[in-house]
Amino acid sequence: MASEPHEWPQGYGYQQPQQPVIQQQPGVPGQMSWMPAPQVPMGCPQGLEYLSAVDQILIHQQVDLVEVLTGCERTNKYRICNTMSQQIYFALEDTDCCTRQCCGPGRPFEMRIVDNMQREVMHLSRPVRCQCCWWPCCLQEIEIQAPPGTVIGYVQQKPSPWKIKLEIQDSQHQHIMTINGPCCPCGCSDIEFPVFSADGSSEIGMITKQWTGCTRETFTDAANFGIQFPLDLEIKFKAILLGAVFLVDFMFFERGS
Repeated sequence: MASEPHEWPQGYGYQQPQQPVIQQQPGVPGQMSWMPAPQVPMGCPQGLEYLSAVDQILIHQQVDLVEVLTGCERTNKYRICNTMSQQIYFALEDTDCCTRQCCGPGRPFEMRIVDNMQREVMHLSRPVRCQCCWWPCCLQEIEIQAPPGTVIGYVQQKPSPWKIKLEIQDSQHQHIMTINGPCCPCGCSDIEFPVFSADGSSEIGMITKQWTGCTRETFTDAANFGIQFPLDLEIKFKAILLGAVFLVDFMFFERGS
């Protein structure tokens, strides 16, 4: 799929660090705070070691003023942080202008997730799917690679007459977790998507679309999300849940131009 050339822009939340990365002081205006790199666990894909040290992740979609003023859909950009607002990763959608304007929130996309040294550590791929019916060939899905080129899992929408249901799968398409959503993902409050074990017997995490206030919700489609999961959850499963957030965002909270 063709894409537009781009750089990691200062104005959209990503600040390209110098070598080596120096940890900035949290709370200082105008400075980005980066999470210190933890020790790399044995067998951990390169770049995912940050996930070993957290049990919550915050995803902040950047507000694009050009999009707000013109209504022209632009590439989505996200800061991915820990609970201390220290940046862990930065995510950037990779699509061409024609795809964004013509396909709207149902568009296929590639999503690159880079660490604070601008190294791509995850790659997400969403194929095009029709959003107006429930036929199995039209259900939504996303593929998660970490490192890029190595598939670690998938998130697939499953037929459900009332509530949202997304199935978390490993690289062999084995069912490992299920995300259940509300009947109607809207309202003036936080919207929860609980994460259950494969057999549905226990709740093991939560994806929350956070309410950002009437003004932002009315005039932009820039959403904030939070993910909670056990600290000792397998790192690859944490990465798959992170990828699931972007599918949830495009399916239910991304508006057409």
